[in-house]
Amino acid sequence: MATSKDKFVCLPEPGTAGSMGTQQKALQINLDPTKYGAFAEIGAGQEVARWFFRVGGASGTIAKTMSAYDMTVSDAIYGPSERYVSRSRLAQMLDHEYSLLVQRLAAKRGATTRFFVFADTVAAQSYQRRDECHGWMGVRFQHQPGADASEIIVHVRMVDRENLQQQEAVGIMGVNLIYAAMNLESNLDEFLRSLADDLGPARVEVDMAKFCGPAFQNCDNRLVSLKLVQFGLTNAAMFTADGEVVQASEVLYKKNILVERGTFRPLTNATLDMLQCARAQFVQEPGVLGDDLLVLMEMTLHNLIDGGTIDAQDFLDRVDLLGTVGKTVLISDYGEYHRLAAYLFRYTKKKIGIAMGVPSLREIFDEKYYTDLEGGILESFGRLFKNELKLYVYPLLDPTTGAVITAGNLRVEPHLRHLYEYLMENHYIQGLREYNPAYLPMFSRDALQRLRAGDSSWEAMVPAQVTQLIKERRLLGYKAPV
Repeated sequence: MATSKDKFVCLPEPGTAGSMGTQQKALQINLDPTKYGAFAEIGAGQEVARWFFRVGGASGTIAKTMSAYDMTVSDAIYGPSERYVSRSRLAQMLDHEYSLLVQRLAAKRGATTRFFVFADTVAAQSYQRRDECHGWMGVRFQHQPGADASEIIVHVRMVDRENLQQQEAVGIMGVNLIYAAMNLESNLDEFLRSLADDLGPARVEVDMAKFCGPAFQNCDNRLVSLKLVQFGLTNAAMFTADGEVVQASEVLYKKNILVERGTFRPLTNATLDMLQCARAQFVQEPGVLGDDLLVLMEMTLHNLIDGGTIDAQDFLDRVDLLGTVGKTVLISDYGEYHRLAAYLFRYTKKKIGIAMGVPSLREIFDEKYYTDLEGGILESFGRLFKNELKLYVYPLLDPTTGAVITAGNLRVEPHLRHLYEYLMENHYIQGLREYNPAYLPMFSRDALQRLRAGDSSWEAMVPAQVTQLIKERRLLGYKAPV
């Protein structure tokens, strides 16, 4: 189990030589006669457009800037919306403003101009509410004059406590997004790192980004999600089985959640058996219904590292395999389970279950992972098991003795025995029932070694649909038997 010290933050510190300042970015765009656009901002003031006015030369960039704070006015311009701080409202804003911009100016300057529209809809701190402060930002732009539009949409969480600081962060982030769209569209790593220039991860979190259009024909948004976590822009990112990136509150809100952590390299019969057994017990919990249950397959950065680095193609191979079983994928840097639980608690007050094997349960009871907490293992358990979170534990077949180790007969350190018994007796930890004993000897690492060695015995360890995809596309370094 990785610890909270295992960070993978690669962002330059604000103001260092690794980043161009906000003022220089805004001025460079203003002085470029080939870029021209409109700004539409709802919430937190017109902080993005203000940067382009304050540095001078804004007439070279801004065709129009507006804000429609009143809901009736906003609906009259962009159409009705159930939620005003949402991806759907942002899409309405971008659609409306971009079509107007091109319609009005294409004939006059379309041959030499790359048109763009920036829009945001933000819920910043207010006197009346102390809700989560977040927003949606997007830029629709031409990567060359006359080209079809490309688009980037991001979801931002603001960490600052005060409204004025949040407004400032929105303005800087907006300038970063526009600059990156107009200048860094061909370098994904540099693009993503630049989003936090002059801010850093302590002030903003970008937990979703979606790229589409002709400027990003070779961009895989699943890889974007991985890089958001890898570069320290967020602690977790998510996408569905079909590769659609989603923001956490869109899918987790008011859901019962069952999550299984693993390497999934490859997905084995034991992996699915664990999940199916855990689901069968989880749905017996009061208030857990099939239609409001979300199953997540989670990979941590620690589980994605091979030889000290993260292999992007290896990651995409594993994601493709998970897609065959139709599950939503969560990528995180939450080494400890209590940090994963805190993330899920942020979005739902309903039941949460975590499926794991006996080795993971052993690690949870290893006190060396909690030296950074003042309350040690007791503090971590207090965070983990609040809201009646449950652990569903899959047995382990000991390869040396042949004994089956379960949650019921697992031995922990003597001074933790009473704590373990308490958690078992109150059903916070539950051993999985009705598992298939034939799957217990199956481990991902063994299957991977065999498929790379051309040993066809791995096929019996992996679900049929996963086996087919591995062989058809030669995933994970597959080698055909001689």
